[in-house]
Amino acid sequence: MASQQQTQKFIDDVRLICLEDSRYPVESYLFVREGLDHTLKMMKRNGHGASGHVSGQELLNGIRDYSLKEFGPMTKSVLNEWGIKACEDFGQIVFNLVNNGVLGKTQSDSIEDFKKGFNFDEAFVKPFQPQKPPIRSSSRSNSKKVSSTKPRVKSSSKSKTGSP
Repeated sequence: MASQQQTQKFIDDVRLICLEDSRYPVESYLFVREGLDHTLKMMKRNGHGASGHVSGQELLNGIRDYSLKEFGPMTKSVLNEWGIKACEDFGQIVFNLVNNGVLGKTQSDSIEDFKKGFNFDEAFVKPFQPQKPPIRSSSRSNSKKVSSTKPRVKSSSKSKTGSP
């Protein structure tokens, strides 16, 4: 967890970035930072986060998971409100942070990594749509009719007492 002082420094840095690039509000940067923290925790749980480095694809997967947990069916609407309409927007935010010295990168990291992301409708809308029931053949012409012939029982005029 970041200290209050670290959080304030991050916000100050982001405000400066937003003065240069007004496409994304401060909230979008804070969200990407929280998504990065979530991704690192996920990777450590899975035994992959020893280096502390996260690839673009790993970050996108972590952000997708975090977004769905945070906003549920409102995810796409919230992200769109912040100007984030595709994975490339996450890349723009990350590289604004990198270019301003807030985040680091390796030589293999590229903004192009974020173009290989996911479709927002598939990731954020489809999981909340009602599932369609499987299509069953209800055509009577194709189904075999099974006759239900029950054995007929003759009614007896005799009573149980044995008298006619």
